[in-house]
Amino acid sequence: MQSLKPEVAAYLERIGYDGPVDKSVETLARIQECHLHTVPYENFDIMARIPLSLEIPDLIDKIVYRRRGGYCFELNALYRWLLEELGYPVISLFSRFWRDEPNPPPKRRHHVLKVKAEGEWYLCDVGVGGIIPRWPVKMVENLEQQQGDECYRLEKDDYFGWVLCELKDGKWEWLYSFTEEPQLPKDFIMATYWCENSPDSIFIDDAMVAVRTKEGRNTISGKEFRIFTRHGVYTFVPKSKEEYMENVKKYFGIDISSIIHGVYKD
Repeated sequence: MQSLKPEVAAYLERIGYDGPVDKSVETLARIQECHLHTVPYENFDIMARIPLSLEIPDLIDKIVYRRRGGYCFELNALYRWLLEELGYPVISLFSRFWRDEPNPPPKRRHHVLKVKAEGEWYLCDVGVGGIIPRWPVKMVENLEQQQGDECYRLEKDDYFGWVLCELKDGKWEWLYSFTEEPQLPKDFIMATYWCENSPDSIFIDDAMVAVRTKEGRNTISGKEFRIFTRHGVYTFVPKSKEEYMENVKKYFGIDISSIIHGVYKD
């Protein structure tokens, strides 16, 4: 691997990527997939009422060196930094998350990335707890893009702009939408403050944790663990704080011992 800043090399080691850094589409796809398999989506700090920072040095400390995860405003902010350090042009965008929205249209509360590789633009995202594209999605209208057993395409809506759609049970469903107005890092501060503090936020009460695996996904919803494999789903609820903490470490690779009392509610 070519000479890199220590923080960049540490980030690539954190996600298990040891390939070329050549600004290619293939490299971009491999880095994104590695990220989704190693850095969990998680809201433990929000549950423990620890204020989040979107400053890059703080995110490097949390996600790279302390080997934690985060949610979209953390994960995609740091991922943007990584891609820019590797030479990719990147634009941050604000999106509306439609999947499972109980009161549409949803507010803008999700950070996504528009990334240029080999002369073309791609949608990249490592900040969703549910199933999302494992590889970049080329920003071409209505181009169906198969990714393993998943399929995605980008549509355009006159009001909501680009719409990332997923094929489910033979029907195209909206996942999230976004317009192409570039956003600055400070533009996400109010949205993350709402997610961390509003009584209406879905992030403050129950654990929301997910990471891809070679066989499927590992997730936590509240206290319930779900381990998805080729052979089915293994579901269980730990009986104590200690057991909960041990299984978070086992299935997500992160240590929450310092905040377990704020996370696990008896």
